[in-house]
Amino acid sequence: MPHTLDADAVRSWCALALDALGRAREEIDAINVYPVADADTGTNLYLTVESAAQAVAAAFDGHAAAPGTALRPSLSEAVRAMAHGALIGARGNSGTILAQLLRGMADVLAEDEGAPDGDGGNGDHQGDEGDGERGGGADGLRRALRRAAELAYRGVAHPVEGTVLTVARAAADAAERAEGDPAGVARAAYEGARAALEATPAQLGALARAGVVDAGGYGLVVVLGALAQAVSGRAPAAGPVATRGGCPAAGPAPGTSAHGTSADGGSGAGPDGGPAFEVIYLLEAEETAVARLRERLDALGDSLVVAGGDGLWNVHVHVDDAGAAVEAGIEAGRPYRVRITHFGTAAARRAHADQPHHRPPADDTGRRPDAPGAPEPPAGRADRAPRAVVTVVPGEGLAALCAEAGATVVTARPGEPPAAGELAQAVRRARAPEVVLLPNDADLRHTAAAAAAQARAEGVRVAVIPTRSPVQGLAALAVHEPGRSFDEDVVAMTSAAGATRYAELAVAERQAWTMAGVCQAGDMLGLIDGDVAVIGDGLAGTAQTVLDRMLAAGGELVTLVLGADVPGDVAERLERHVREGHFAVDTVVYHGGQPGVPLIIGIE
Repeated sequence: MPHTLDADAVRSWCALALDALGRAREEIDAINVYPVADADTGTNLYLTVESAAQAVAAAFDGHAAAPGTALRPSLSEAVRAMAHGALIGARGNSGTILAQLLRGMADVLAEDEGAPDGDGGNGDHQGDEGDGERGGGADGLRRALRRAAELAYRGVAHPVEGTVLTVARAAADAAERAEGDPAGVARAAYEGARAALEATPAQLGALARAGVVDAGGYGLVVVLGALAQAVSGRAPAAGPVATRGGCPAAGPAPGTSAHGTSADGGSGAGPDGGPAFEVIYLLEAEETAVARLRERLDALGDSLVVAGGDGLWNVHVHVDDAGAAVEAGIEAGRPYRVRITHFGTAAARRAHADQPHHRPPADDTGRRPDAPGAPEPPAGRADRAPRAVVTVVPGEGLAALCAEAGATVVTARPGEPPAAGELAQAVRRARAPEVVLLPNDADLRHTAAAAAAQARAEGVRVAVIPTRSPVQGLAALAVHEPGRSFDEDVVAMTSAAGATRYAELAVAERQAWTMAGVCQAGDMLGLIDGDVAVIGDGLAGTAQTVLDRMLAAGGELVTLVLGADVPGDVAERLERHVREGHFAVDTVVYHGGQPGVPLIIGIE
């Protein structure tokens, strides 16, 4: 059944794009050679879309909570929220360009939705199915993609073909040629973008020499694939993107760059003789002041991208004089969220963090802080632990338990999973050169990976153990030993987590088909390793059935984590059930206080 692009589709688009970029992030990072081979394009795009998704979710939450308003936002509100979220959270060159693309789409779709009947649909496809709908119809989507490409080209000071810009323009061209409903237009844009991506090595020498397609273009193909799926309800039929361009040259060696020209035609960047710093900031300024700012920044460096409008801008540039770039922003308006990255330092830190065993870098005197006779650490750094654990947990009781064990804790709130930036900030709070990150939720695997990538770029060695439940995190934390080597500790913690089977009990919110049959609203569900295995009436009885099924495969220790407002006699009843029915199995009980999940079970 044909779909239109409405607010629900925008929310689905964000979720699908975030998941797809999470899966493709490492591959996109690996082929990032232009304009700077700093291996972060996939991570930057993920963080940009994550910010966009959070803004859309906030728009939905605001409508749901406000009395007297519609239960969900309009298309205009949703797409503007998505574009604004991308703008304020944009990372790197690719993220800033993606924010500008989304801004262009939002301009057209929001304008069309607000236009009187008969306005805003003046394309050449008046007879196409779906064009009767303003905003999210087929013709609106065609013009939105065209506007996106035009704004993106305009935002880049010196556009270069063979990049994400080329892919965006090809998507718009293909969309304009497409007949049919919005789903057909979105699918055509995706297919056109894929074809353009495969041609990028022939258009840009840096890509040809490395034998890869453009990383930013690959990310845009992923985002457009998510759009096609959100509008049609079906994933695009095309297979995986071919990231290697079939060129004879191999990819760049570690620590080297494969690019030959920067975005303005200059030579290299950072370690290769070009600008040493990446400067990014948000800017509140009038458009006339931004025009002057573009000229000044263009004279200072390269890879200049300015995205935004209506008084709020995201400025990205590569320069040697970072202070001058910030001063130019101060003269234009009010810059904030200023981020300055030294390419050489970041690259060295990433390479250093990837080594199996590394020593702290030397200070300005040439001595390492761990060498005999080295000076004391500077103030504020003497309390750094050699290794830390960062763990995500859903309840205050679990948070206190993990904190008592020495972990840095991120508390997950119902319906508000932590963002990558929040996890990265927790890694910084841990103040350790080596960090083990325990997400404790299968849905946080991509978020944790993106946070780890951020921390590695700052010189922290991070390992993510893919724990899927808080009880797996508890098992890993129990065997954590900072005295052994990092690799040995990670292996031991991973082994402990993997040896812990998990279950949780939850109340069904509505009638639904499950692997255990049909459940009704109010039924107690027992989920084992993420799948519904038991449907019951009460908490204790359902939990006993779940325990029996899990212990039938063996086990020596049962962990029970009680949720908020669960009476203590439930734990007593379950302890007695295990003691009487399963020989030589111990039980430990924690009051986790997690909302919404009355009981979490672990079997070791």
